[in-house]
Amino acid sequence: MTSHTSSSAAPGFTHSVHWRRNLAVCMFGSFTTIVAMTLLLPFLPLYVEQLGVKDHAAIVQWSGAAYGATFLSAALVAPLWGRLADRYGRKPMLIRASLGMAVAMALIGVAGNVWQLVGLRLLAGLLGGYASGSMVLVATQTPKERTGWALGTMSSAIMAGNLVGPLVGGALPPLIGIRATFFAAGAVIFVAFLATAFLVREEKKPKRPGAAAAEPEAGGWSAVPDKGPLVAMLFTGMLLMLANMSIEPIITVYVATLVQDPARVTMTAGVVMSAAALGSILSAARLGRLADRVGHWNVIVGCLAVSALLLIPQAFVSAGWQLVALRFLMGLSLGGLLPCIASVIRHSVPEQVAGNMLGYSTSAQYAGQVAGPLVGGFVGGHVGMRAVFIGTSVLMAAGAAWNWFAKRR
Repeated sequence: MTSHTSSSAAPGFTHSVHWRRNLAVCMFGSFTTIVAMTLLLPFLPLYVEQLGVKDHAAIVQWSGAAYGATFLSAALVAPLWGRLADRYGRKPMLIRASLGMAVAMALIGVAGNVWQLVGLRLLAGLLGGYASGSMVLVATQTPKERTGWALGTMSSAIMAGNLVGPLVGGALPPLIGIRATFFAAGAVIFVAFLATAFLVREEKKPKRPGAAAAEPEAGGWSAVPDKGPLVAMLFTGMLLMLANMSIEPIITVYVATLVQDPARVTMTAGVVMSAAALGSILSAARLGRLADRVGHWNVIVGCLAVSALLLIPQAFVSAGWQLVALRFLMGLSLGGLLPCIASVIRHSVPEQVAGNMLGYSTSAQYAGQVAGPLVGGFVGGHVGMRAVFIGTSVLMAAGAAWNWFAKRR
């Protein structure tokens, strides 16, 4: 282990001797906040109905608005939180995000009507950003040659939160009630707040003499000398989420064409959705470690190319298990993308704007998360479900080609 600490003390790069403890706390905090953001998926329509909405169409629309509100507001403020993290430190931003999310979750549990629910979900997105803030802290505090592995481990915790959230949301409300579920989520995030406040140690980078006054002006895009790698990574992050989410609206309908027994359709659809997430959780840290060895660009190009190939047979499967297997393999190949995107940004922008640029990366991913279901639903409804898989495959192949050219340049 000693070789890592000694060799990583490269000039101009500071890493924290506490980076492993920071990583463990950030993983716990990211996991719990993502679980809290996603746990209301299974019972959201029931809660909307409890809050006084009776018409079926209105329940569906309000549920969609309440769920999407958090991601919309989070996408808008991610670059701002990133910039403030660069200026005032990453740890204060994590403390703010965890405390803000704990309070917002508890307040959602006492919402009196559906307007308050949507408003509080917007507030949760505005105050949150723990997971993206953790990525920034881990990226900037970890020895450079361990960044890919550390960010891969972080990605696994985030994806595990996305997987576990809906499961917890399905299990808890029948046991303790819907409102108490939000209180429990708020309490767990409060534990993450305490862990962050007392256990995370952030090494401040030493100020260069005479640079203190000039530093704030050289912020944002103007501080990045070569914007090519950054633009490629923003595009790749959006593409990754778009590819993940484009088939979400059509999965249940598509599975219904493959599974004879109507009673097994929703169960199979749930397994199909979980398979990709499970594959990503298993592969993220391993692909991150591989990227540290063979180069982050190489892993990005490989992951995108393999995903593009795996999407084609998904359009022509004849049984539910085939789709589950292909989605799992696709999850394995996509697992390496998020840590590699963060690593490339981390290594190709100056230290003083790393948080700001990783914030833009988060916003690009949220944009893909919002655009994916809209595009997939439109294409699936108007052109056909197979076209969604083929179209997404073409996009992924284009992304692989662009990254290959960007890397060569």
